[in-house]
Amino acid sequence: MITVALAKGALLQDSIACLQAAGLDFTALTAPGNRQLMVDSPCGRACALLVRNADVPVYVAYGQAQLGVVGDDVLREHPQELARLADLGFGGCRMAVAVKRSSPYRRAADLPAHCRVASKFIHCARTFFDSLDLPVDLIQLQGSVELGPLTGMSEAIVDLVATGRTLQENGLVAIEDLFFSTARLVGNPLALRMDRGPLQAVVEAVRHGVPARSRQP
Repeated sequence: MITVALAKGALLQDSIACLQAAGLDFTALTAPGNRQLMVDSPCGRACALLVRNADVPVYVAYGQAQLGVVGDDVLREHPQELARLADLGFGGCRMAVAVKRSSPYRRAADLPAHCRVASKFIHCARTFFDSLDLPVDLIQLQGSVELGPLTGMSEAIVDLVATGRTLQENGLVAIEDLFFSTARLVGNPLALRMDRGPLQAVVEAVRHGVPARSRQP
């Protein structure tokens, strides 16, 4: 049986719809009152694990799931040895540097050396500022990073931006994008090498159901 790791939250509905193109039905995960974290597809060929975003690459890398669907932002923040199989095209958002609207900074490079930057995405932020050769003091937060500049704890934040409404309502503005993120289909490299056909059939069916511009990993 093929096991697929799916991320809780914003990507779940589209992930389920995407896998239906391969004949895998995991709609039970979103049924009212469902508390199960593992469900079987009625076809009997696969099951799904419902896990936190950051855990999807871990389950796939360690082989507890052969496939997974997760945002590219998570893959960049929590790098694992995975096969990137397809850009699924949904869940689009951007990783951006943001500051208070009243701030004089209009580019990331304008930030002063050793300023404080708050983020949930410490690895992504460090990689970006290292590429600018700009040393900053990173503060890891797990909740609303927008409070960093508002309370004076940090001069800037690095966070995911979808519509930009949260930034706007909190008096912040994005000044530079790190990258654009969408949902990706990933696989366990060993499982793919040892596959005798069923796993690749699911991958190809998912790819076939994705718009052509998004099929490349």
